[in-house]
Parts: sequence; structure tokens; C-alpha cells
Amino acid sequence: MYQPPHFREDRLDVMHALIRAHPLAMLVTAGEGGLMANLVPFLIDPEGAEKGLLRAHIARANDQLAALRAGAEAMVLFQGPNAYVTPSWYAAKAENHKVVPTWNYVTVHAWGTPRVLESTEWLRRQVGELTDASEQGRQHTWSVDDAPEAYVAGQMKGIVGLEIPIDRIEGKWKVSQNRAVADRRGVVDGLRSDRPDAVEMAALVAAHIPPAGE
Repeated sequence: MYQPPHFREDRLDVMHALIRAHPLAMLVTAGEGGLMANLVPFLIDPEGAEKGLLRAHIARANDQLAALRAGAEAMVLFQGPNAYVTPSWYAAKAENHKVVPTWNYVTVHAWGTPRVLESTEWLRRQVGELTDASEQGRQHTWSVDDAPEAYVAGQMKGIVGLEIPIDRIEGKWKVSQNRAVADRRGVVDGLRSDRPDAVEMAALVAAHIPPAGE
């Protein structure tokens, strides 16, 4: 991944937090059939490996399973908040007009060798923990235990589990750090007023504005 120094994020806890907040990731493999990719929700176990352990499950009928069983390295792409940034928000526009549009985004890329698991106990725990994590914050939460056990057991026959110990992980937080402080403040104000759907990005840009005097 292209990582200019001012956008690079190396803190493991920060990257793991993004994975927890945005668990739906693109799972990419290269097998005999060429490149394949599927969107898959993941859990992150920070203690499962030195850089964390990714856990997921996919359909047994998924064509990507052959590449995963082959044991070749897989790549998992997590995408956080993103937003278009118009030059109209920059203070520099009024000063010299030497500005261009850009796109802010946050992403984490992780690599590792997948293990395919078929243990009923493992799958039951994985499905339960993924459901519990996804149901957090709802007033009336749903649990796997709410469904008939025989039905759940039947559904699990159609899936297999994945564990990917992370061998390498990279983070990129492109949130206007390369702009002057006045421009960054303009981006925050612009996102908050023009883009109500971009509150996460506004908060990220604001968090990377140095305090006055620095």
C-alpha cells in the first residue's frame, strides 16, 4: 500500500479498533483460478497471534474455499470512513487558489496464511461471538440461542471457519494531515455542514489537528 509518512498508521491497537468498528472486509486470494475476492465480516482476537488473529466463516459452497485450503497467503482489506474533500473548504483557496480536490479515507490491510476449520464447536462459538458483536447497542438484541438448536446445527453444516494469524498489517489514515491547520479546520467545518453522513471523517480530521501552539 502506498503510505506517505504523514498518512502512515503503525499502532496495532488503533488498527485493531478500526477492524472492530468496520468488520466487513474484502478477503482476497490468488489460486489456480486467479484472483478472487469476497466481502466477509471478521472478528479480531488481539491475543491470538503476535499481531492479532482474524476469525471468520464463509459458505462451504464458496469457490474461494479451494484457494483458502491451498494455504497460500491471503489479504484482508478493511475500509473505514471516507469522504470527498472539495477545495472550497480550504483557507488556501481564498489566498492563492492553488488547491485541488482529494478523497480522505481510513484503511487497514492485513496479510496471513489462512487455516480452514470445520469443528462444530469452533463454528458455534464464531457465529455466536460475531452475532453478539454485531447486535451490540440495539435495544432488543438477538442471540443465536434464540433460534432452535436443530435449525442452527443445520445452518452450520453449510459453512466453514477461517483463522488468519496476521503476519503483516498496515494502516493508512489519510485525514488531511498534509494540509495547513487552517485548511484542516475548513475540512472539519465543511464536512460537518455539507456532509451529515461524514461525521466520522470530520471527527478523524479534527483529532489530527495539533493543539494551538504546536
